[in-house]
Amino acid sequence: MKYLIVGLGNIGAEYEHTRHNIGFDVVETLAREFGAEWKTGQLGELATFRHKGRVFVLLKPSTYMNRSGKAVRYWLQQEKVDKSHLLVIVDDLNLPFGKLRLRGKGSDGGHNGLKDIDQFTGGNDYARLRVGIGSEFPKGRQVDYVLGEWSEEEKGQLPELLGKAAEAAKAFGAVGLQFAMNQFNN
Repeated sequence: MKYLIVGLGNIGAEYEHTRHNIGFDVVETLAREFGAEWKTGQLGELATFRHKGRVFVLLKPSTYMNRSGKAVRYWLQQEKVDKSHLLVIVDDLNLPFGKLRLRGKGSDGGHNGLKDIDQFTGGNDYARLRVGIGSEFPKGRQVDYVLGEWSEEEKGQLPELLGKAAEAAKAFGAVGLQFAMNQFNN
């Protein structure tokens, strides 16, 4: 069984370690845990590992966040992964920092990366793991906040959050969506 785990983010040094790139950070955490090496491929970087008899293909699209759909569709087809085995990891302003929300489908919630994936894959019937980044910003400063770096306090809590999100992604493949939701939706 094969699973495609997509971390959403933006390519480029200026976006590294920003709130918007937490999807990249989660899949990088998984790759490190399993010693999986990143290789540059069509429309993204990929790393593969085996866990509990399953193959996990990690993807960091190189198409920028709001154009992720093309990369997701391409790698679903290329790796012959059923859409029910797709998990997209994304930042969420509507969740407090540190909260995880795993769902089997759902609206894009105003997230342009998810909106693009919905369009390219023909609907919103794929699992997504939303990672709460909080919403501690003044009115009208959303973009600065999302593309901004973590506060010192958040940086201290980030390794635990990334580890928990990585565990949720592994559970999605290893024990299935329902069990993973029961375990990780806090």
